[in-house]
Amino acid sequence: MPARQVLGLIQAGGAGSRMDVLTRERAKPALPYAGTHRLIDFAISSMVHSQICDVWVSVEYQVASIDEYLAGGRPWDLDATRGGFRRIVPQTGSGPATEDEFAHGNGDLLLRMARDLETWGAPTIVVSSADHVFAMDLAPVVERHLASGAMATLVTSEVTRREASSNVTVTTGRGRRVTGLEVKPSKPSTGTVATEVFVYQTEPLLETLRELRAELSGDAEGSDSGIGDFGEHLLPRLLEKGKVLADPMTGYWRDVGRPGAYLQCHRDLLAGKVGVFDDPDRPVISHWNDREAARVRAGAVVEDSLISPGADVAGTVIRSVLGPGVVVEAGAVVTDAVLFADVRVERDAAVTTSVLDDKVVVARRARVGASSSHRAARDDDVALIGKESVIGLGTSLAAGARVEPGSTV
Repeated sequence: MPARQVLGLIQAGGAGSRMDVLTRERAKPALPYAGTHRLIDFAISSMVHSQICDVWVSVEYQVASIDEYLAGGRPWDLDATRGGFRRIVPQTGSGPATEDEFAHGNGDLLLRMARDLETWGAPTIVVSSADHVFAMDLAPVVERHLASGAMATLVTSEVTRREASSNVTVTTGRGRRVTGLEVKPSKPSTGTVATEVFVYQTEPLLETLRELRAELSGDAEGSDSGIGDFGEHLLPRLLEKGKVLADPMTGYWRDVGRPGAYLQCHRDLLAGKVGVFDDPDRPVISHWNDREAARVRAGAVVEDSLISPGADVAGTVIRSVLGPGVVVEAGAVVTDAVLFADVRVERDAAVTTSVLDDKVVVARRARVGASSSHRAARDDDVALIGKESVIGLGTSLAAGARVEPGSTV
């Protein structure tokens, strides 16, 4: 694709409130996945491998938690003298109120970036969220989009009807043309969902956003344009105005913006269902912190698990993912769990169906979480323990427990 003809835009600014205590002190795209990666790696890597040379990352919430990791785009070879990586943050005082301050949804965010997008001048924009796990060559999607003359192309995926109820569902007709959308329907009519990867023609996109602002901002509060998320007003209006196409994603995709989905995506990985790391020519690139090799001590039991560098295991680890520097002492048992960096599970403690944030300590004989009879992980089944918390000696926390960062219980 010719330089500056296609701009990649990754929306990484959401507060991630559904992830509860795990996003109190970090942006959701900075959450780890598979021990050694972050969620934002998937969107950036897919764009880079698709020869999209200019990639902007929009950040708003807990910016410091992701800035160091992004490192100016260097890990993905985007640190170019001209173009390449750009970190973009909504600014205040530079235009109409509905284009300033924090965004009120991912559709509203595009309006707030309108002046920057116009100035850059790329006729086509590829937009992706940063809280899903996938690996896809986007170049053919862009090529098909341009050949079709469509105003927008939605990349879609097939999920269960239960999962579809948490997403925007898409119905299509002849030639992959989108005929209808439903936003988080309680009873989905289809399992086809929008993956939050979109290709837009820039001029009609910005024209539509400004039309919607003129119609909706009068009924919204403060600086809110009223546009909200993609599925609320933007996509329905584009459907009314012209051709919108669906382009099915090949391979694995999962939105991991909820605790149950986050744990289930790790379960899928351990079960060999994910496949996003399988292509050596298209690696999921990460900003790696150097650690020594992991150590598994005599008497330890490790089954169907991932152990990151720097981990030290003397206990039992079953169907779990241990991040860098995790310590599992002798007699401790970790089952169906995701442990972030530098967690310590002390002797005779147990962690089950849980996600533990960085530097959590589970003291001796403590119990965190419990197994669930449900096949798919549900939000209320997953115990979440916030960063740098201490679960005290002999303490027992039930399934679905929530502990705020820095707490001692």
